[in-house]
Amino acid sequence: MDCFKLSGRVLFLSEDPAAVHRQLRGEDLSVAEALPLRNGVSVDEIAPAWVCYYFGQRLEDFPYLGYQTGGNFPFPEGAVARGGFQVVVSGERHGTQGPREAALFAEFAAGIRLVLARSFDAAYLQHCHALGLLTSTDLGLLEPLLRGEALPIEHFTRGMDPLTAEIVRNGGLFGYTKARLAGTALLPLPATAPRPMTLGEKILARAAATAPSGLAAGAPGLAAVAPGDGLLVRTHWRYSHETATNLAAAMLDAFLAEQVPFHDPSHILAFRDHLSFARESGGQGSQAGFSEVVRRLQAFQDTFCASHGFLSHGQDTGGTLQGISHVVMAERHVLPGQVVVGTDPHACHSGALGALAFGVDAADLANAWVNGDVRLTVPPTWLVRLHGSLADGVGAKDLVLYLLTLGAMREGSLAGHILEYQGEALAGLATDDRATLTNMAPVFGALTGLIAPDAETAAYLRARRATPVALDAWMHGDPGAVYARVVDVDCAAVRPMVAAPGNPGNAVVLDQLAQAVPVDIAYVGSCNGGKRDDIERVHEVVRWALDHHVMLPLRVQLFIQMGSEDVRQYAQAQGWIDTFEEAGARVLSPGCGACIHAGPGSSTRADQVTIGSFNRNFPGRSGPGTVWLGSPATVAASAFLGRLGSFQALRGSRKLHPVTEG
Repeated sequence: MDCFKLSGRVLFLSEDPAAVHRQLRGEDLSVAEALPLRNGVSVDEIAPAWVCYYFGQRLEDFPYLGYQTGGNFPFPEGAVARGGFQVVVSGERHGTQGPREAALFAEFAAGIRLVLARSFDAAYLQHCHALGLLTSTDLGLLEPLLRGEALPIEHFTRGMDPLTAEIVRNGGLFGYTKARLAGTALLPLPATAPRPMTLGEKILARAAATAPSGLAAGAPGLAAVAPGDGLLVRTHWRYSHETATNLAAAMLDAFLAEQVPFHDPSHILAFRDHLSFARESGGQGSQAGFSEVVRRLQAFQDTFCASHGFLSHGQDTGGTLQGISHVVMAERHVLPGQVVVGTDPHACHSGALGALAFGVDAADLANAWVNGDVRLTVPPTWLVRLHGSLADGVGAKDLVLYLLTLGAMREGSLAGHILEYQGEALAGLATDDRATLTNMAPVFGALTGLIAPDAETAAYLRARRATPVALDAWMHGDPGAVYARVVDVDCAAVRPMVAAPGNPGNAVVLDQLAQAVPVDIAYVGSCNGGKRDDIERVHEVVRWALDHHVMLPLRVQLFIQMGSEDVRQYAQAQGWIDTFEEAGARVLSPGCGACIHAGPGSSTRADQVTIGSFNRNFPGRSGPGTVWLGSPATVAASAFLGRLGSFQALRGSRKLHPVTEG
């Protein structure tokens, strides 16, 4: 693409509802008539969350259905496409609260080709670059466009690294892939001189592609990389779940309609994990027709995987779900030093094994299916040094919530960074606990979490896979490596923590709560809280309660959902599930669930209070009630106490008799 010329209409996202309605009736406004522009237009306003159940050209009907102004929602279905709009103009922070690439694909499918805004959410920008949706923060470009001038593409690549600029010049990632397949693409390589590198930088340097035509050409690897270098990074594993697989497939069909081969299908996986229990969650999941929507998504994924020869981790022949993608990847597939991408930010779960694992959008995944690599600008790295050891009864989830109380970690400076953990406290943390640390990295705004592999990593892999793994000598940060920031943490100071409703950052020390908080629902599960060691800690609490004749209060529902079938089988063999059922807990098959309001354990009323072991507690995420976060042990103890409390508080309770009150 050499230039951009306006051939459609301009849509101003105005604070003035009358201005919006005038445009939808066919009027073209001047800039002055459209002011003031809306700030903070979120991805939920661009396309509400439910549009993720659709894919393909059908998305053209959905742009801005969630946009609210003047107390109403002015955009009916199909309004943007019918109106012939090609350019959108917005205020500050356009695309905030991302990522949701279905929202951008909806804009693109409806005919939008340029978004002008005073500033953008970073994830939204990355998705734009993938789709070929041009962006600029220079609203002064609107005047020459309205005069009919063609603007050189350089107006839209300012400030980008050379690779991202090359992708934009080719019309986005799919255009760049076409050029790669045709042998006409350029791959600008960074010229970083050898330097001490962090572990993440070393993994990226070793995996950097050096030829634009794909994995078959050129030996991989660069001598060194540094933050800001734009790379194509060769992946070892690429995986997705049922909504993202289908969106990526739709993008392939839209942008690369011709048949293209997939690189190394044996290292591509798809999972049925997010929506398998959604019909039991209440709300939208129980609405008529929703089961059919889920069935179509799952059937499409299974058919698509079979046609391209890669593995679909859905149900086995007995109807058993294999589990949550992130948990299964760590248990069965990922090895230290690998690069792993998944269509969910919590793909960084596998950073506990010393792999560089991070989330990508559906467009990046679709291109990675074809080329085997993903584009990445090398991020800076923050180092958190964990000193001492955690006290008895304090878990990895408590440590993460404690970190969220530190000023350095709450400033937002971690956005897009690698969060690396080091320190002697790691020696006391099993790999499942380390995965809690890395899985939660996106809560800090980080791209990924990372821990160098060690003897514990090798022991985990032997135990879970019966496979001996030799750790290579290079798998650590170099002496003298440069970190954007170093944070030192005294782990002995950490106490049992909870996060108050609304945000994981609302972390507080559990025994410093100003008043007792009764609970209605206690949910153990999710990728963050359904691992083997998590379930073992829950069993310790439940077994203690039964041995001391403490029963669940009648009003409290306790749900326990394993993160994978491997975890469930282990728990069954250990007798844990019998213990849970004896106590009155409802044990669920593996999969995602209440964490995303897609299964039992979700609240059904606004007055209900949940304590959950999942990683986020944003409003509405697990139903209409309020959600507190805690460690698996705290969730189980709170269930028996009938209020928020630690295992220590439960053991110190005087109520060592059956609880019968409602």
